[in-house]
Amino acid sequence: MSIVMWGSTSEPGRPPFLRSRLGVKLRRMREAANLTLDEAASRLDKTRSALHRIETGETKQNIHLVRSMMDVYDCPDATLIDEVRKALKRPWHHAYGAQNRYHVDAETEAAVVCDFSTLVVPELLQTEEYTLALLKDWDHPAPFDEVIVRRIRQQRLTAGKPSLRLIAVIDEMVLRRIVGGSETMRDQLQRLIDAAAIRTVALHVLPTAGQSPCTAMGPFTLMMLSDSADPDLLHIDQLAGPLDLEDSQKLADAHDVFKHLRSQALGEAASIQLIERVLTENHRPSAVSTDAEPAPSSSHGDSADTASLRYSPATGTSEKP
Repeated sequence: MSIVMWGSTSEPGRPPFLRSRLGVKLRRMREAANLTLDEAASRLDKTRSALHRIETGETKQNIHLVRSMMDVYDCPDATLIDEVRKALKRPWHHAYGAQNRYHVDAETEAAVVCDFSTLVVPELLQTEEYTLALLKDWDHPAPFDEVIVRRIRQQRLTAGKPSLRLIAVIDEMVLRRIVGGSETMRDQLQRLIDAAAIRTVALHVLPTAGQSPCTAMGPFTLMMLSDSADPDLLHIDQLAGPLDLEDSQKLADAHDVFKHLRSQALGEAASIQLIERVLTENHRPSAVSTDAEPAPSSSHGDSADTASLRYSPATGTSEKP
């Protein structure tokens, strides 16, 4: 049975992210010039409906029209034409078969991502083996292409220009849910420990004991854009398809919930201690016996074995100050 992967599609018919944001900027320019849609359309030799579709991003903007807008609205902007060229380009992830990823486009432009995860490890912190185990379980049609997309997204945490800051709150059950077997989980938990040392990552675990009722609302992601004039984006994965919301009240509510969840979660140091404890208790490397009999358990530490299995991110990590 083929299962649609949550987050693999976007809302039907939604314009690409950059085109939508450019349309919003053009609308603001028109409103700042105190022109109605009808007045501006007449001066630009466009119909009212055609200009409306350009401002909503449904229709591609073009350089010549935007130059005319700057003249008619008396709003010169040296960077606007570059924004038009960028919005006209095909999103980078299309090269890997990933279509209609509105939230990935937004993440590419974001400065900060706040992620609350209750089911699986956040995509920005997954190992390739963990990702493949999930995708194969969901019968994804092109799992290796999807792995490449996630790898590129993860690079912004360590080598991106500009870099991306991730604040992740993970439910404790995510650490204990087995995905891909014990070895995959061992490497994934070690990856979380390594990621916590990256300057741009803040990792918190929400312990099972005394959990807030807010956890029942499910996972969500908040993305804060680098341009303060742009609204944030709230991304929610669900079975019926992902929701990408920019409503100011819903965003404010989501920020409040995330702030509360983070306050209820363990601090960064205590979170790593909990991950290390789960790693040691549940995913200790199997001892090898020459006579094929199970080896007796040891009360001593296994730091040497664990160290040999450490996951090393391809981009490396930088220590926090």
